[in-house]
Amino acid sequence: MSSVAVIGTGTVGSMALWRLAERGIPAVGFDAFAPGHDRGAAGGESRIFRTAYKEGPAYVPLLRAARGLWAELEESSGRRLLTPVGGVTLGPREHPKIRAVLASAHTHDLPVEVLTGEDALRRVPEHPLRDGEVMVVDREAGFIRPEPAVIAAATAAERAGARIARYTPVREVRPDATGVTVVTGDGEHRFTHAVLAPGPWAGTLLPDPMAGLVTTKAITSTWFPRRDDTLFEPDRCPIAIRVGEPAYSCFPSMDGVGVKVNLHVPWQDIASPESLHRSVPVNYLAQVAAAVAGTLPGLRPDPVRIATFCEAFTPDGHGLLGSYGPAGRTILATAFSGHGFKLAPVFGDIVADLVETGSTTRGIDHLAPNRPF
Repeated sequence: MSSVAVIGTGTVGSMALWRLAERGIPAVGFDAFAPGHDRGAAGGESRIFRTAYKEGPAYVPLLRAARGLWAELEESSGRRLLTPVGGVTLGPREHPKIRAVLASAHTHDLPVEVLTGEDALRRVPEHPLRDGEVMVVDREAGFIRPEPAVIAAATAAERAGARIARYTPVREVRPDATGVTVVTGDGEHRFTHAVLAPGPWAGTLLPDPMAGLVTTKAITSTWFPRRDDTLFEPDRCPIAIRVGEPAYSCFPSMDGVGVKVNLHVPWQDIASPESLHRSVPVNYLAQVAAAVAGTLPGLRPDPVRIATFCEAFTPDGHGLLGSYGPAGRTILATAFSGHGFKLAPVFGDIVADLVETGSTTRGIDHLAPNRPF
């Protein structure tokens, strides 16, 4: 019978551990910290879920499957994790990312609307349009609470029989034709498979040449106070992605005080999560404050909270998901390039497919580790 080591119990690792345990496959999660910690890519209070996907229509079937698994995890945990408030993408009518969202919706017959002018302002007063801009409404979008989600998946995994070795860094993973040896500070552990889900530690834990492809980047989130407490309420305000100049993602207010804005700028490369600086350069704050002042009149343009986290990126912006190495004993599930959280449950389920049968019926060719870069 299969036995699986899951290296990393963050965003995707916790989901993989849950889906493996639900199938009765013995699994152990190894983590240098513990599920829900603030050093990886899973933090930030809120994450976007959307189905009209500018990153490509190949993701839409995966997103539909993920939504069902989010509902299953909510039922298991007794917690609301995904709030379906809808989402909007706004920017210049002919911007390539607006066209990509519409193409994704057309390919999969998704229920989107295109609004302009007063119609957009009445529907979403938080995000007024400028001349020549449109707003694409994705009614199936919403926001996810990342920290509770990771903890819910890890808890469900342990309840189903998985084990988590907390505060147990993995020093080495040695696959061979019959299995995988995982080396930690307390010795060597033998499994039939290993799932590498190290998140921003991908550059140090992935096998060559994969490790050389991955870049770790620092990402900054900022929270701005509302001018009007009726705006940005989480029970009615959609998540928003603005494309063009400026470009950012914006969320409803989770705590009743601040509204999170993630400015989309070239993020800084860092050597590893250990080298992440929690402080933020003043010129970055000036840049995001200018974006808020110019396009979000419902917010005061001075942030009240700042946070940084890190994530692993591939050259093409798509993650690494699939079997790798001798006899397919190692499964890569990492480097999802800043847009993997919403898909984490289905990625975890695909990992379980690969362990159980060696293949999956879900379309993941665009994520194959051996694809050309």
